[in-house]
Amino acid sequence: MKLSSRVDGDVTILDVEGKILLGDGDVEIKQAIDDLLREGRKKFLLNIAKVPYIDSAGLGQIIRCFTAIRKEGGTLKLLSPNPRIIDLLTVTKLVNVFDWYNEETGALSSFKAKSAS
Repeated sequence: MKLSSRVDGDVTILDVEGKILLGDGDVEIKQAIDDLLREGRKKFLLNIAKVPYIDSAGLGQIIRCFTAIRKEGGTLKLLSPNPRIIDLLTVTKLVNVFDWYNEETGALSSFKAKSAS
């Protein structure tokens, strides 16, 4: 799994490529988000367009990240989950917990809309 980050305004976009599995990427995502939270970042967009599969450990780490970000007053949204990941979120009853978007521009706009209200 590869992880890179970029910034658009006050939103940190984490681009993930590859499977998020136990021992392969699950801890890396949490570590990256913890580091960014310490830097004062609060708005995160997890781009999973190039993630074909997430196992239970990977999903667990994403949930832990979501919780840690919320505790700091921040937001984590998902970008471009594939149908398999949407099914996973549906089966685990998390589909309504995460805000998710198919297009980056819409996702980024959603952060601005929330802060304007």
